[in-house]
Amino acid sequence: MSPRKSDTRDRMILSAAALLREYGASATSIDRVLARSGAPRGSVYYHFPGGRAQLIDEAVALAGDFIAGLIDAALQADDPVQAVDAFFALWRDRLVESDFRAGCPIVAMAVETNDDAPQLARSAAAVFARWQEALAGLLLRHGLGEERSRRLGAFIIASVEGAVVMCRAEHSTAPIEAAAAEIHDLLRHALRNRPGAEPGPQA
Repeated sequence: MSPRKSDTRDRMILSAAALLREYGASATSIDRVLARSGAPRGSVYYHFPGGRAQLIDEAVALAGDFIAGLIDAALQADDPVQAVDAFFALWRDRLVESDFRAGCPIVAMAVETNDDAPQLARSAAAVFARWQEALAGLLLRHGLGEERSRRLGAFIIASVEGAVVMCRAEHSTAPIEAAAAEIHDLLRHALRNRPGAEPGPQA
């Protein structure tokens, strides 16, 4: 049996996401996607009539969904600090397993100018907002105020993303471990001092 049409399409989206993660947006060309996915050239505009911009947009959405799943898994912990610790650990493990080649495809998309496809920046912004909302919701459920929860959600995502970039540059987990430790202490302090909180351990 020949592969289903959707198999080719899915392979192309997965390949584009992997290329974004490893090489950035400008290096994610149609030729490289075809080479990595093994898809025939004629399949590009058949599956993606919007061309490269549509393919990358769908790859960004896929990557956003995947990392949102990692966040959701981490948030299953009863302790919100443990949940955030687990989120940092997931990123650290991804860096080590890829020998520091795997960055964040959403960052790769967000930092490059795409005047010919402004929807790509909007897509990246929507993904970041989704991740921040998930973290803010966790902190809100554990008694922090809405504004503080939103600020911390944004700060956590910014810390993770910045640390991932530094880790790749330094070929070291030290930046993400430092960020994780500081966020851990910050969240412990914030939760310990929230209105109505009972005195707890200082660690």
